[in-house]
Amino acid sequence: MAETLVAPNAVERAGVLAQLEDWLRTPMLVLSFVWLALVLVELVWGESEPLEIVGTAIWIAFLIEFAVRFSLAPAKLHFLKSNWLSVLALAAPAFRLIAALRFLRFARAARGLRLVRIVGTANRGMNALRASLGRRRFGYVLALTLVVVMLGAGGMLAFEPAEAVEGGFTSYADALWWTAILLTSIGSQYWPQTDEGRLLCFLLSLYGFAVFGYITASFASFFVGRDAAARDGEVAGTEEIRALKEEIVQLRIELRGALGARL
Repeated sequence: MAETLVAPNAVERAGVLAQLEDWLRTPMLVLSFVWLALVLVELVWGESEPLEIVGTAIWIAFLIEFAVRFSLAPAKLHFLKSNWLSVLALAAPAFRLIAALRFLRFARAARGLRLVRIVGTANRGMNALRASLGRRRFGYVLALTLVVVMLGAGGMLAFEPAEAVEGGFTSYADALWWTAILLTSIGSQYWPQTDEGRLLCFLLSLYGFAVFGYITASFASFFVGRDAAARDGEVAGTEEIRALKEEIVQLRIELRGALGARL
């Protein structure tokens, strides 16, 4: 009897959750992109009170949205496992507010929380891009790579500034160039000195290793396709292959006719 009562309730909650996510998709997309811009501005130019107020308001909206989704989720543990990175990203600003109270020395912890915030923001940006771009795979990967480069450069500038680290980055443009070179697997003469910078560099390298092969293959496929479409190209195109098939079929017919005549 209990099972017959629980199952419909779980199905109903899952349906309400799906409807809520569909209704909140556009507002959360807008807030996600605004949050991405705020985090990037903070990493590059530092904190400011107006941006801090806007960021806190957006963070509270994210907390409320996550709490409502969690309350409606039929399987709580599975929901947390599927959104563990979002949980960490939402918890980081709370610990950051505690660190700002200066009752304890949280300088090193604050740097680690900033790294968590960068990774969490990249994850939220990834989800927003996936929802907005849909099945445009190459466009999604290209846009996500741009977000990763911009966030990664901001993080490297925050962790490895020239005034604090010998040989560090003097500007955001300098960090942006270094991050782009790192993602293309070319490498650089400078390597991070701080633990947070090294970990971020490792994550950027993993992303570059995983994604740039796909981007390179997409570009190669595009140019090969253009060469195949050209009649004077070196690569056989669809029309040439179709004509070759027709010739083979015609040869088979002629061979069958010649064999039939001999018999």
